[in-house]
Amino acid sequence: GDFRSPECVELLKDADIVCTNPPFSLFREFVALMMKYNKKFLILGNKNAVTYKEIFPLIQQGKIWLGHRNMNSDFWLEVPSYENYEKVDEDGRRLKHIMACWYTNLPITKRHEFLTLLYPYTPEAYPRYDNYDAIEVSRTSDIPCDYDGVMGVPITFLDKYNPDQFEILGLTQRGDVPFKTKVYTSEDAPNFGDLNARAVIRESDGRLRSTYARLLIRRKSVTTTDFYSIIHHGENT
Repeated sequence: GDFRSPECVELLKDADIVCTNPPFSLFREFVALMMKYNKKFLILGNKNAVTYKEIFPLIQQGKIWLGHRNMNSDFWLEVPSYENYEKVDEDGRRLKHIMACWYTNLPITKRHEFLTLLYPYTPEAYPRYDNYDAIEVSRTSDIPCDYDGVMGVPITFLDKYNPDQFEILGLTQRGDVPFKTKVYTSEDAPNFGDLNARAVIRESDGRLRSTYARLLIRRKSVTTTDFYSIIHHGENT
């Protein structure tokens, strides 16, 4: 039956761990139920769910995190014969690609692995946003080893997020981010509404270029791993 029905809620109360694939369209409601009854869980959800206003605060507060599987890995589900599918594997199973990843609140070692930072900060390599007090880091692997300010990184950063090494300060899609420095109008660009929903980079010729959703993060106090990264980079150069 429906997971919100009285019968299913009674079963939920007796559960130790919930492991399932909830309907993606009801993902917000499902997670809210897990939170209400303080349940441990391992569930599948759309990758973009990390940006939902109901889900992102839970990630920011350390109540939910991503599972062990890489967020950029392909995810295939076996589907019945009457559903659309994209390929058939060597065993004859019909498979459909989905934009999914695991969400959990169970402890995993990956969550406490330090990300090795290799590159020094330069203004040329890391442009500052036109509308946020932060720099653009287009790939998680490019996070600078010696920058202590606010950085905008792709949402796939959550694959490598270690709360002992970084803090999540906000999301550019959300309207209450304290680091926003400018609100665009029609005088700035005809698509100013779209610009206000994104982090924007002003190119050398004056053009405005918006980015995809960006997590705003900051490094915590310098760690032994960071010192090792800096020394290692120095030896290579």
